[in-house]
Amino acid sequence: MSTLTLEQDPLAVGLNVTSETLTVNLADGRSLSVPLVWYPRLTHAMETERANWRLLGDGYAIEWPDLDEHIGVAGLLAGRRSGESEASFRRWIDSRGA
Repeated sequence: MSTLTLEQDPLAVGLNVTSETLTVNLADGRSLSVPLVWYPRLTHAMETERANWRLLGDGYAIEWPDLDEHIGVAGLLAGRRSGESEASFRRWIDSRGA
């Protein structure tokens, strides 16, 4: 079995979030789109909350401070969805109603 070795760490330089997709623009010129349903906090966020994001470090991850959501670029490339448990997500949803 071989292991994938990257030429360089994938870094985000920008992104666009719609009601259906998260599209991340990478430093090497590629763009990656994934279904927003992979990230329930983003799916259930208001448009203004989804628009309030920032890159961490040199772009190794994306953070939405209003949502306490962090997504690593390497994880996106690997096809990883949110790893949040159902119980944690439900507590988050419940806290938004308060």
